[in-house]
Amino acid sequence: MYTRIHQNTILQALKPNFVVVLYGARRTGKTVLLNSVREVLGQEQVLMVNGEDLEAARLLSSQKLSVLERFVKGYKYLFIDEAQTIPDIGKNLKLMVDMIPGLHILISGSSALELYGMTGEPLTGRSLFLRLFPLAQMELEENMLEMKRKLEDRLIFGWYPQVITASNDQEKVEILQSVKNGYLLKDILVLDNLKDALFVLDLLRLIAFQIGSDISYSELARQLGVNVRTVQRYLDILEKTFVIFSLRGFSRNLRKEISMSPRYYFWDNGIRNTIISSYGDLNTRNDIGQLWENFCISERMKWQQYNRLYYNNYFWRTYDQQEIDLIEEHGEALHAYEFKWINRKAKIPVAFRQAYNNITFEVITHENYYDFIGV
Repeated sequence: MYTRIHQNTILQALKPNFVVVLYGARRTGKTVLLNSVREVLGQEQVLMVNGEDLEAARLLSSQKLSVLERFVKGYKYLFIDEAQTIPDIGKNLKLMVDMIPGLHILISGSSALELYGMTGEPLTGRSLFLRLFPLAQMELEENMLEMKRKLEDRLIFGWYPQVITASNDQEKVEILQSVKNGYLLKDILVLDNLKDALFVLDLLRLIAFQIGSDISYSELARQLGVNVRTVQRYLDILEKTFVIFSLRGFSRNLRKEISMSPRYYFWDNGIRNTIISSYGDLNTRNDIGQLWENFCISERMKWQQYNRLYYNNYFWRTYDQQEIDLIEEHGEALHAYEFKWINRKAKIPVAFRQAYNNITFEVITHENYYDFIGV
């Protein structure tokens, strides 16, 4: 039904004595992608193991070259799924890269921090890290009619691969609930030995209702009965576990600009709606503007990363309520975007136009969003 964008990137990057690292949230399709790459290369050439297999983990953590050589003997490629569960995997990968000629290595894991901590320094200059998201529209071979027909479904249920292929809405809800209660919370709580799942969900609910609005750390702390540093710590963890991401306010010191308060978005609309248990049709909802803004910005972030476009991304707002939803900065150029579900006329704010040069401005609606998200 779809080919992941990273498949070709991986095939091109797999070189002798080099490690490709695929990371991202659970159930975004990492194992399926490893198997797909394996099919292209030829299964007989690939040794594929799971780091949660105790025997495989024991051998791959041995730090004995003779053991590692016997383990991969006869294979050109070594694929390790859930590699972060293997003790000292970074040191052993370095040993194999240094000492076993011609070995191509692909590893995956759901914990980027653990993977990078284990492999980043030992493999400096000999590794490539690739982030896998839930599906992006640009990965689906759909014509414009199919995209329009399925848009409401994607705004409500999101992009997890199992959700996209589910046969009915009830099945989609059950999959999303499983992701929320199992994998999502598991990764969050394992990181830094956190224990309070209820607090995490309460914080995410507050964020879910404030899509497109500036966040006040002190107000969140007051509502949750904790201190500001606790809120900031958990938000940082939620970003590192690929649940949410933030935009900062854009400012070049115009007096009226607000730049300190961030805005948070979910990487997947389905997860956002699952957090607040809201799956109603668009014509019954009062948050269509938030759903549309979250959808457009998250799809744009995927598009940037998959195309290796290293833009700076911001929102912009002034104390007198002039604002822009997204500003992309690359080079000297500023590209400003407003997101409106209904095709309403909108003009670039006067203060922004007067303060900055070399700018473009565009309103993104459900009638013209195709190019914006890369399809």
